[in-house]
Amino acid sequence: MKELILLRHAKSSWEYAVSDLNRPLIEKGIKRIINVASLSASVFQNQEVFFSSPANRAIHTTTILMNAMNINFQKLQICESLYTFDSERLLSFIHQIDNSFSKVVCVGHNPAFSNIISYLSDTTVVNLPTAAWAKIVFDVSEWGNIKNGICSLGLPKEI
Repeated sequence: MKELILLRHAKSSWEYAVSDLNRPLIEKGIKRIINVASLSASVFQNQEVFFSSPANRAIHTTTILMNAMNINFQKLQICESLYTFDSERLLSFIHQIDNSFSKVVCVGHNPAFSNIISYLSDTTVVNLPTAAWAKIVFDVSEWGNIKNGICSLGLPKEI
């Protein structure tokens, strides 16, 4: 059994003259991911590894969530491959996850996340909102064989 959680980064700012990779979270985004950590604690608490895009907004989202839930930061891995908006590149990353992990969180970006949720599960997602998550459970033992998963969604409350 494999369990994949795709968490889209929290709301970020476009008002600074920085590259896309360096865009920060806005205050509303920070509050929202803290709220997600509180309301979805049971979803994230027993995950074995947290993979994050190297984008500032994704790393910040991940560390706020982990800190709010007292999750050991040794579970965090920054992965260049997750800085993608392309679903094929994201799928390739997921297929290459070490099979010793059964419960995995990936923090990253749309439209790749929305497309992969729809592709790998019984749920169609047009646009996964910021700070929202999708948990997909697969009845397989290898990441390379995932398909036809059962999906549940966690949508953040408006702040």
